[in-house]
Amino acid sequence: MLQGKTALVTGSTSGIGKAIVTRLAEAGANVVINGFGDADEIEAFRAGLVTDHGIKAHYANTDLTKSDLIDDMIAEASSEVGPIDILVNNAGVQHVSPIEEFPEEKWDLIIALNLSAAFHTIRFVMPHMKKAGWGRIINTASAHALVASPYKAAYVAAKHGIAGLTKVVALEGATHGLRCNAICPGYVHTPLVDGQIADTAKSRGISEEEVKRDVLLAAQPTKEFVTSEQIAEFAHFLCSPAADQINGALLPVDGGWVAQ
Repeated sequence: MLQGKTALVTGSTSGIGKAIVTRLAEAGANVVINGFGDADEIEAFRAGLVTDHGIKAHYANTDLTKSDLIDDMIAEASSEVGPIDILVNNAGVQHVSPIEEFPEEKWDLIIALNLSAAFHTIRFVMPHMKKAGWGRIINTASAHALVASPYKAAYVAAKHGIAGLTKVVALEGATHGLRCNAICPGYVHTPLVDGQIADTAKSRGISEEEVKRDVLLAAQPTKEFVTSEQIAEFAHFLCSPAADQINGALLPVDGGWVAQ
């Protein structure tokens, strides 16, 4: 379905992003992988996508907190595998702390990576999408784009910002064949959440199992973690013709969390 398209997925060397970039490659899109991790493992993943799906795959270990490097990444990727038709802003980081103790440098990092990076990637890819008359921008937000939780000042602020950015881009691109939506997952068991579990346990003085049961999954009526593969399938759907009239939407995949 996505043959001839090129997809850039930030934060795609693990977790949700890795599942999304894999699903888009399965659908025939050329892909740009971005993120950090073990170099050999990332290369094996990249090469496997090429071998398994017959697509082009490029890897960029770009620091998304620096806008000039984002520009360079997109220019290089466009040259290597084709102009970006599908952008998935997925990269993120988390820190859990009471606001009066929240480190300033953690605030700056979370806002830069979770919010400002999406602004920069979008502004760099919009011209091609408008010219082509087709584009899909998917922002991995969070249930925290719709509701708040204690000890997550920067993350909740960034994700609420992503919600607003999604709506603005959707309106600006609407008559140019662009669609911009945000997927708002509940708790997905990823490396990011593993770190959050440890931080929350420390800040609240409880065990990690208690965090999972009484803090995280307490918010999700299904009492189940969302899977990365479920988010990936939803992202793929948002690139399909069936989703052509979904635009500017904040779409929870959260087991009913925000329905409460």
